[in-house]
Amino acid sequence: MAAPMSSFSPSFTPVPSTSPSGFGGLPLPTQIGKYPVLRRLGEGATSEVFLARDDFHQRDVAIKRVRAGATNDPGDGRYFERFFAAEAALVGRLKHPNVVQIYDAVVDPADSYLVMEYVNGTTLRPYCRADQLLPLELIVEIGFKCAMALGYVYRQGLIHRDVKPANLLAVITNGHITDVKISDFGSALNMASETTQVYRVGSLAYMSPEQLDGSQLDCRADMYSLGAVLYHLIAGRPLFDSTSQSAMMNQIYSAEPTLLSSLRSGVGPGVDGVILSAVAKRPEDRYASWDDFAQALSGLITTQQVPRGHLQGVLDSERFNLLRSLDFFSNFGDVELWEVVHRAKWQRFPFGHALYTKGEEGNTFHIIAQGEVEVYRDGDKVAQLGAGTSVGEMAYLAPSPELRRHSTNVIVTDPATTISFTPDTLAQVSPNCRHLFDEAFIRVLVRRLHVAHEALAHPRRIL
Repeated sequence: MAAPMSSFSPSFTPVPSTSPSGFGGLPLPTQIGKYPVLRRLGEGATSEVFLARDDFHQRDVAIKRVRAGATNDPGDGRYFERFFAAEAALVGRLKHPNVVQIYDAVVDPADSYLVMEYVNGTTLRPYCRADQLLPLELIVEIGFKCAMALGYVYRQGLIHRDVKPANLLAVITNGHITDVKISDFGSALNMASETTQVYRVGSLAYMSPEQLDGSQLDCRADMYSLGAVLYHLIAGRPLFDSTSQSAMMNQIYSAEPTLLSSLRSGVGPGVDGVILSAVAKRPEDRYASWDDFAQALSGLITTQQVPRGHLQGVLDSERFNLLRSLDFFSNFGDVELWEVVHRAKWQRFPFGHALYTKGEEGNTFHIIAQGEVEVYRDGDKVAQLGAGTSVGEMAYLAPSPELRRHSTNVIVTDPATTISFTPDTLAQVSPNCRHLFDEAFIRVLVRRLHVAHEALAHPRRIL
């Protein structure tokens, strides 16, 4: 039997939250395994998804349960089993803020299911319609986050192979899209696995030429798919389209896409260049790495090739790239940097603002992202600190209230942007992220001790 063109990851039909059982009058299970079921989230041909409660971890979860008999089909059952097993093998493996986590898996002939992170939102599929298009700068921001997340996935030895709007979940807060998460790894190619895997899977509208012909794949196959998704989100129409599968395959192999700038107002040549590079026919003509693709997307914002409209504040992509450039965070990985982006308090201070005043007690520390501060003790300037350095860490690290009292005045001398934490907010990041903060503090303190030593040993030279 030929391998399927598209994966068995179902296109779920969402169920209204007011419906107790879902459509068709299907009874709602009260419990799946140890998880009490709250409501049905969606249904597909082979699976159904429920919102449930994980009482042990005090969190809501999404449970994808295999429909009874789905794996017994003599034609499709064996393929579906492999797709389910591919996701089950990833339990606890992918931990990235823009990837849906898989917490648990139960593989049972009678009742197989996956327990996953619950995302309060919707897929990106509705925003591919011409009458529901997202602002251009938001699409670019979504693309940046997906590129960084898929880069992380690739470093774990995986190629997703089914990047499409239905597998990208928009996190919605107060009616606005605030984040995105990649889901459904049933089609993922595990490059380190010795198990026979299904090839030529994916969704035709977003499949790269090399996926169609069964060639060896690398990250550039997913890159093409993400480029095709972004094209669809920007234009309101897919990269290629036809009622005939063979005609669409021919377009994927040989047709040139229509320029986005001719399909949507406000799209300039810079956007055309970035997206069309991602969907080049030959993998070697695409970006060499996910980081290159991500930086090309963020560059559209920083170089103002995509004008700011709906998103007037500082974007997460800008904060992430700023952190990457700072010495304090030089040993942080991408996952930890995203934690800082989301958990830190970002503040701007004008010239002359007193960041700290002698005698006051505090437990916050600031990392200077932009600008400068000067440190004064008894009216004498003792230090000048710029971007990438920290201030206030001694009050934070101090073991007693007496030592948490500031002994200097810290004044902003060049308008500054800072990243600040308190013990409570730092406790919310992962243990590895806190460990990296500890290492960074040690580097800061060692450098300051060295400067103090040099000042004592060679006062003329220092002055």
